[in-house]
Amino acid sequence: MNVTSGLCMLSILMMALPVAAAEQHMMQLRVPDDKLAEARALTSPLPDSPGTIEKGKALYHGKGTCVNCHGSEGAGDGPVAAQLNPSPRNFQHHGFWRHRTEGEIFWVIKNGSPGTSMIGFAGQLTDEEIWALIQYERTFAGGHGHGEGMGPRGGMGHRGPREGRGGMGHRGMGSGGGSCEGDQCNR
Repeated sequence: MNVTSGLCMLSILMMALPVAAAEQHMMQLRVPDDKLAEARALTSPLPDSPGTIEKGKALYHGKGTCVNCHGSEGAGDGPVAAQLNPSPRNFQHHGFWRHRTEGEIFWVIKNGSPGTSMIGFAGQLTDEEIWALIQYERTFAGGHGHGEGMGPRGGMGHRGPREGRGGMGHRGMGSGGGSCEGDQCNR
């Protein structure tokens, strides 16, 4: 390998590091260990419906102020996102939905996320409003936000207590792109 190709390889590796760090951040749990079982047991009492999604959308862009950090399309790129470390969650990322339960997301919205700028909204939003927000936030994931659940965790990417109500699992790569099954899926 000559010096030029070595520098190119080093440059490619340097660019991959922030992607790997962002991926690790995306998968990091934000519910404290002593609250995790409690959070994972929570399930939404709301029906999966267009009306609930519309209510969640109004809250996301209004009273909940989610748009300021998470952006209008849920990509974690809102107007104040660049000032936050770690950066806000990207709701478009399939791994975000696949690797946590709806109860975990509810817990973080209600109580905040230790080690981040995510404050708790328990004093500003009702539980019902938080559940509606979660339904709207799922829509940012496109085909990755809903679908047949997978794996044993009973979470949004896994069949669980809300089975039959449209879990929030990963569906593969879209039409004709195959599907993901179980814990072996790393799309």
